[in-house]
Parts: sequence; structure tokens; C-alpha cells
Amino acid sequence: MSRRVLACIAMGFLPALLSAAPKPAAPRYVPRFEAVAETKLLMEGLAQSNYRGLEGLLKKEPADSEAWAFARGQALLIAETGNLLLLRPPRTAEGQDAWFQRATDLRNAAAALAPSAGAQDYARSRAGLADVANSCNRCHQTFRVATRIGSAGRDAPRP
Repeated sequence: MSRRVLACIAMGFLPALLSAAPKPAAPRYVPRFEAVAETKLLMEGLAQSNYRGLEGLLKKEPADSEAWAFARGQALLIAETGNLLLLRPPRTAEGQDAWFQRATDLRNAAAALAPSAGAQDYARSRAGLADVANSCNRCHQTFRVATRIGSAGRDAPRP
């Protein structure tokens, strides 16, 4: 038989083989996800401090691979902060959709920045940093938080 015929036969049997494979057992213990720290602490201790660190590192092109690796790590920590924010929606239903969208936007913007820093792409990293700041500011505007993130706002509260 030719390789093509054997490949067709194998592909025909592949779905049957995969469906017959044993399914993993359900976990015995499923933890309950719950927020522990206040949202303000996450913002100041994780999001804002890592953003400021990134902003400082990316004022000019980092000179060595260690600085780029650190920048990538800070972007990923901001992305993980977005995940943590998903555990803290407003208590009332009216703001929950916006909260989930904004927290996801932060996670996605910071996660998109990380590969740019990992690739040592200065222009894309700077653009990604602006995307992260814009994501933060959209959320703050939605929830009327008087803090502006980024160079333009100098991380200072708005009057």
C-alpha cells in the first residue's frame, strides 16, 4: 500500500482512537476562588508599581537582555493582576459587565506587551506600554477613579 492510502486509513481511525482514550478523572478537590487583598492594594502594589517600573525601563531602549527580561516579567505581572481583578467584580450587577471587560482588557494589553519585551522590540514595547496605560485609564474613567496612568498623567490623581 502507498503512504497516501495508509495515511487516509490512519486518519479515518484517529477520531475513533481519540474518543476511546481514557478521560482524566475529575479533581477531588476544587478550590473556591476568593479575593483576599483589597482592590486598591492590588492596584498600588502590583499594577501601578510594575507599570512605573516598565515606564522607567522603557524611557530609553534597555541596554542589556537582563533589563528586557525584567520588563517582560513586569508586563506579565500586570497581566496576572488583570486575572486577580476578575475575582473582584462590583457587588451590584450593573457594573459587573464593564468590570469584567476592563480587567480582561488590562490582562490582554499587558500580555501582548510581554512578547515585545521578550523580543527586545523597543518600538512595539513602547506602543504596548501605551496600550496598557490606555486600558488602565479606560477602567478608571468607567469607574470614576481619579487616577491617571502614564506619562501624560504622571500617575497623579486628577483634581
